[in-house]
Amino acid sequence: MDAQVIGRKKEVLILQEALESNEAEMVAVLGRRRIGKTFLVSSVYKDNIVFEISGTQSASTQLQLRNFRDELSAFYVNKLPLEVPMDWLAAFQLLKQYLKELDPKKKHVLFFDEVPWLSRHKSGFLEALGYFWNSWASRQNLVVVICGSAASWMIRRVVNDKGGLHNRITKYIHLHPFTLNETEVYLHSRNIYFDRFQMLHLYMALGGIPHYLKAVKAGQSVVQNIDRICFSENGLLKNEFSKLYPALFKHAERYVAIIRALASKWKGMHRMELIEQLKFKSGGSITTLLTELEQSGFIHSYYAFKGKQREKTYRLSDPYSLFYLQFIESNTSEEGIWFQLSQSQQYKSWAGYAFENICLRHVSQIKKALGISGIFSSVSSFYKKSSPELGGAQIDLVLDRKDHVINLFEIKFYEEPFVPDLEFSNGLREKRAVFKASTGTRKQLSWVMLSTFGLKQNQYSLGLVDNVLTLDSLFEEA
Repeated sequence: MDAQVIGRKKEVLILQEALESNEAEMVAVLGRRRIGKTFLVSSVYKDNIVFEISGTQSASTQLQLRNFRDELSAFYVNKLPLEVPMDWLAAFQLLKQYLKELDPKKKHVLFFDEVPWLSRHKSGFLEALGYFWNSWASRQNLVVVICGSAASWMIRRVVNDKGGLHNRITKYIHLHPFTLNETEVYLHSRNIYFDRFQMLHLYMALGGIPHYLKAVKAGQSVVQNIDRICFSENGLLKNEFSKLYPALFKHAERYVAIIRALASKWKGMHRMELIEQLKFKSGGSITTLLTELEQSGFIHSYYAFKGKQREKTYRLSDPYSLFYLQFIESNTSEEGIWFQLSQSQQYKSWAGYAFENICLRHVSQIKKALGISGIFSSVSSFYKKSSPELGGAQIDLVLDRKDHVINLFEIKFYEEPFVPDLEFSNGLREKRAVFKASTGTRKQLSWVMLSTFGLKQNQYSLGLVDNVLTLDSLFEEA
């Protein structure tokens, strides 16, 4: 295995188990564009891959079959001239003929990358793959890897397929962006060293996408890197947003409309709010769109504490999409623009929200820092609109634990340790009172302060804040 695979421990183990299995294995690997799927599979299986092909976006079935012929010709030991197969059934027959000539004692890997592009409408690719597997490959010493960036398509058409691939997937990997810990390890492997506060800034703009992080250069500050990558005329992420969603979804404009709507309301929106704002005709269609965006990792949903399905809140959680819509889209490629923007009030507002999002995506690390990893807890949010009888309150993270404790989180983004004052103290007490009165809970309520550099204990925090976590907590290895 390639030594440069960073993190991905569970995923590497799954791939290795498939290789060491005594049976044929069909492995589905999905995850968004630029997440590192191809690199992971190629690194783990580099000595075992005997055939691979990657789909080409928007290419005709005839062109995909021509590419299949070219790739198979490159692997064929006999180097026989091969005709372009007339359809995918014929293509898999050629593949079967080739595989029969290989050593049956060695486990061989077939790698089909970007399958959603190979499987065009009425192409017959999935049907042919299903027949190939069911009639022959499932009894051979093979690992068949099916990979795709369109996560929702992969789940619907491959993992949960009701046709020839029904219940044929033996192992499943959904690759997610790097955590802060993995990002730190990755950058260190490239001899790039920032302090963790600076690394947080980088993560808030680029997220944990390996391909994006690969553009970071040593010898430049985080501000310089963001300016070059996101704002320069030829920057990698200057126009990535316009390519990102069309590469994953048909009718991408509907998905982008949801992303833009959520970007305009940082605290999130309910499904009905989105329907009203976007004027979608069908409630069912927006439910499908939301599900697919969430499966692809662009948005997250959270239930209100003890809430019902209709109270589910959706938030834009993809760091790059938020950063693009907040800053890149509306600014020119003027060199040095990020130096100016990073000093603005707009930046401070964005940083607070972006930090909240990152905390919500690192709940496992937070639980580890609190020493409660082994205690089951449900994650939710809490919102109570103010009324004449009771004040309002919003708590973005609530951990309802099975040991009769509920952790309420106050999340603050500051460039120095937070100093509590009377207003802060009264605010936490009021939020706690509103939460208790509204929910009727009898569990112990415990405030956790999660701030970049922690909190300076004084008379306003003693006896009120039970735990203080810093940025370092988010860098824990979960």
